[in-house]
Amino acid sequence: MQLRYAFRLYPNAVQQASLARAFGCARVVFNDAVRAREDARKAEQPFPTAGELSRKLITEAKLTKERCWLGEVSAVVLQQSLRDAEKAYRNFFASLGSTRKGPKLGRPRFKSRKDARQSIRFTANARWHLTDSGRLNLPKIGAVKVKWSRTLPTTPTSVTVVKDAAGRYFASFVIDADPAADAARMPSTDRIIDLGLTHFAVLSDGTKIDSPRFLRRAEKKLKKAQKELSRKQKGSKNRAKARLKVARAHAKTADARREFHHQLSTKLISENQGIAVENLAVAGLARTRLAKSVHDAGWSQFVAMLEYKAKRYGRTLVKIGRFTPTSQTCSTCGAVDGPKPLNVREWTCAACGAVHDRDHNAALNVKQAAGLAASACGAPVRPEPVLAQREEAGSHGFPTGCRAA
Repeated sequence: MQLRYAFRLYPNAVQQASLARAFGCARVVFNDAVRAREDARKAEQPFPTAGELSRKLITEAKLTKERCWLGEVSAVVLQQSLRDAEKAYRNFFASLGSTRKGPKLGRPRFKSRKDARQSIRFTANARWHLTDSGRLNLPKIGAVKVKWSRTLPTTPTSVTVVKDAAGRYFASFVIDADPAADAARMPSTDRIIDLGLTHFAVLSDGTKIDSPRFLRRAEKKLKKAQKELSRKQKGSKNRAKARLKVARAHAKTADARREFHHQLSTKLISENQGIAVENLAVAGLARTRLAKSVHDAGWSQFVAMLEYKAKRYGRTLVKIGRFTPTSQTCSTCGAVDGPKPLNVREWTCAACGAVHDRDHNAALNVKQAAGLAASACGAPVRPEPVLAQREEAGSHGFPTGCRAA
């Protein structure tokens, strides 16, 4: 199992210029690969192979006047950029053939220097290393200062340097973890989670976890920063400063939400052998009038953390179908009382007269639907497949922060 550990980088002015040069070279090679593929498609010719692209776009391009500056950065960075293009096309064709899960993917597009996220990747053969003083020594960039929040459990296999929209730099290390070694602490309890908006989560034992509402709390500050940005002239330096201020405000909100998800998911995984959650239709709920609250809660990110941590520590995670009427069913007698408006937080069962808290009742119904046995193994009756581990991406999808993912 592979995990990513991200740490904040603090490059100096010279190193920032070197990183910007590396970002640009990687971007150019990626765009050249996409252009070569598209030209071959329009000419109805076979796609050039990875070896042909490497020879033409890197080796031979360095000898030309137009691309001679490619030699100023590590060759590994350029090769990894080609691999990213190859992977993007593989995912695109897999999506066309319906062999890839998830939403349909479009054809790979050209990257821009104005993209919110820039990244380069160094593998082991790039000869990067950690110095005795704790700095990250990168080829043709130098020893970059790292803010270590914890030690790496094993030797990393690769490192990706990321610059986000807020102008922050991060180093994402990929390590190979041993789930058997991580599964030393194995309690015999089970916990059921009902996700919501009034409370972020309600557990089957009645515990309610309040929703921090990070976006709602930062809304006033974000609105002010966005208004200042809209008043700046396009292309001016003041607009660039205002844009950076907006990006940093959003990054602060996202980091706080991610930290909350990490702490809660780690706590639940470490304390329970079996966990069951509802498989909510987040994409559908995000198109309703509750969209802002749904995005603010970040259910998908939280469930994804539960998934990979359950796999890492040998836990059992069960997802209940989204069409199970957990909020309409009496957990005492099983009678279905019909849908209820969101403002109804307590209701009385017409069949047995039991008084229910809406969220606690839903959590109990999730537990019954999950079929978790009160045993040490906590094996589910009908488990769903767990887990699709997030892969190391060279250009997209990396959440900034200092947590394993």
